[in-house]
Amino acid sequence: MDAIFIIEQLLNGVGYGFMLFMLAAGLTLVFGIMDTMNLAHGSLYMAGAYVAAKAHQASGSFLAAILVAVAVTMLVAAVVEILIVRRLYRRDHLAQVLATFGLILIADDLVHAIWGPSPVTAPTPAALSGPLEIIPGLPYSSYRLMMIAVGLLVAIGLYLLVNRTRLGMVVRAGASNRRMAEFMGVRVDRVFSFVFVLGAALAALAGALMGPISAVQIGMGEAILIPALVVIVIGGIGSVRGAFVAALLVGLIDTAGRAFLPPALRAVLPPSLAADLGPAIAGIAMYVVMATVLAIKPQGLFPARS
Repeated sequence: MDAIFIIEQLLNGVGYGFMLFMLAAGLTLVFGIMDTMNLAHGSLYMAGAYVAAKAHQASGSFLAAILVAVAVTMLVAAVVEILIVRRLYRRDHLAQVLATFGLILIADDLVHAIWGPSPVTAPTPAALSGPLEIIPGLPYSSYRLMMIAVGLLVAIGLYLLVNRTRLGMVVRAGASNRRMAEFMGVRVDRVFSFVFVLGAALAALAGALMGPISAVQIGMGEAILIPALVVIVIGGIGSVRGAFVAALLVGLIDTAGRAFLPPALRAVLPPSLAADLGPAIAGIAMYVVMATVLAIKPQGLFPARS
């Protein structure tokens, strides 16, 4: 295990962490600011991946596919928010969980009806298909470097939006005391609709970017939802900064564990057992971290209302 391999896997973990951040940031805003548990958030991620893959195949332009995927997903999210989610804002979390779980089943069936049961191929853009030598002796995927750059830009933009703009101030005011904000003339319903659609856009962007390096298939939203929930619990519900730190932490733990544990275990265990046990331990590790954080800081590393 040389230094080049270690750096490459750490970069993979950072890239995966940024994609988790884009998904978890939207989820933590919806849950933390609107106090609404939206289990169907992963379905918006799936929608972005499917639309981007099909748009890329049809147009040949990766950038156009990203824009179409984000726009279509935002439109779908706006319709869902108006027809269904808006009615859940004042309901308890059990009603929200049951309703949004039903949306997951509907979304999976719709994808099955529109695109069929087989996974869809999401092509990698030709301009980013080759490696880029970032340091001597370390060629690294230019597509994954682009993912890291986009994730970093989204993190900076989201932080500035929430903490440095009037719109962000209004969002925080509506989340802190909805009735008082309404008395002051804030259209809280419109603010919450904006937050929901913004979360959908981030989920669609993450899905569109992950498509070329992962399977675009039915159920991919549910698979990524669990790590995203772990991220917002570790970081602190409603905290963008917490989601950023926790997403990078989970991404590095998961990726590094799957890359480094099997070779290390082969030194003391049979190769077949090490190959199975290493990824299993890596998968458990993020839950161990979550349990540890909850035991020490029940509100997460960076609680939004601290």
